[in-house]
Amino acid sequence: MILITDSGSTKCDWIVIDELGEQLQDKIRTKGLNPAILSEKKLNKIIRKSDDLMQFKDNVTHIFFYGAGCGTTKPRLMLAHILETIFSNAIIDVQEDTMAAVRATQSHSNEAAVVCIMGTGSNCSYFDGTRLYQRVVSLGYTIMDEASGNYYGKELLKDYYFNHMPGKIKVAFDHKYNVEADFIKHNLYKEPNPNAYLANFAEFMFLNKDSEYIRELIKKGLRLFAKNMIFQYKEELKTVPVHFAGSIAFFAEDEIRQVANELGFTVGNFERRPIEGLVIYHTKELKL
Repeated sequence: MILITDSGSTKCDWIVIDELGEQLQDKIRTKGLNPAILSEKKLNKIIRKSDDLMQFKDNVTHIFFYGAGCGTTKPRLMLAHILETIFSNAIIDVQEDTMAAVRATQSHSNEAAVVCIMGTGSNCSYFDGTRLYQRVVSLGYTIMDEASGNYYGKELLKDYYFNHMPGKIKVAFDHKYNVEADFIKHNLYKEPNPNAYLANFAEFMFLNKDSEYIRELIKKGLRLFAKNMIFQYKEELKTVPVHFAGSIAFFAEDEIRQVANELGFTVGNFERRPIEGLVIYHTKELKL
């Protein structure tokens, strides 16, 4: 029995397949398991709280875990240790979420591409058909993560408080969210997962894309992301496409294509939920 897992900071999807590659039940969802942000105790609690997962814990033989926050050694090893403790009969393979995006968006298994993630956080890597290369180590949501959900959440909140939002948009934002300063500060500085809290505001953009202000806000983030991340691979961009994974990328596809045309890179595939592509990838591997 195999567990395939795709985790962001907000949510984590688990799919159980048997040795023939058949899915055994509906997708299991838990809270996000980002080991760069959450403590070992918190990660352990989230996993063990899922009765759907725990019913399989003794029968799982392999776990392929792809997650946000798993791109550096210490958090990745911590999460692997937790999984080994809970799923004691399983071989554990923990990789960064960028590899999930690669495997989910590729047109074929050895395709070279620049691959971007735009969900709660954002990232970008180059896959040469065999190996993954990352020229920028992400420092997370407080400093980086342009064009991500948490980036856009910060921009919306700043524009609201600095009175940069058009009047009608500001009224709509005020009606949809609790924008009282103490409430916002409590969620940002007292509660866990402030990046996921910020990312919740991104939905507002996609409900109000008829606004020129919103469309320009989206493209502003995309231009920054392209400058800081995609164009780390200037030479590679001459010959390979740029694929996108994650909900922000999925809903901003039109704006991504506009910015790509403006800046001169080739857009490839979009995948809203990498877990679906991962199941296809690992099912094929089982049948080789």
